[in-house]
Amino acid sequence: MQARDIAIRVPTITVDDPVAQAVRVMAVSRLPGLVVVDDRARPWLVLPGTQVLRLAVPGSYQEDPALARTIDEDHADRFWLEPANRTVGDCLPRHPTKPVTVRADATLLEVAALMARQHSPLVAVVDAAGALVGAITLERLITALVVLGTED
Repeated sequence: MQARDIAIRVPTITVDDPVAQAVRVMAVSRLPGLVVVDDRARPWLVLPGTQVLRLAVPGSYQEDPALARTIDEDHADRFWLEPANRTVGDCLPRHPTKPVTVRADATLLEVAALMARQHSPLVAVVDAAGALVGAITLERLITALVVLGTED
């Protein structure tokens, strides 16, 4: 089985999208991360969910857990709305790492090895020209491996 066989279509975001929108896309689609695409809809970056959360949590709270404890519960539950005017691009490092991608003809072992090496529960699947075909979530990969392992 190849990556294209288990890849699914996923919504994508761009660096110009608001952080709150990125969080919503991930939540509504029940994804473990997001694929950030460039202006040609090619994968530019794959953000695991923890990194999407990092975009939404103001840096001061990340750096000082004691500061986070000073916020009352009602406001703490809505912290992710605070960066409403910030875009995904505003929150990314200046030189992001290469996107976590595999070619559509990659084997499931190649996908698993990449996920493990990159600590990413989401991998973008691209064709030979680098165009986005879909993505594979950790859950989808594990399910495919289990199903394949029980076929005899």
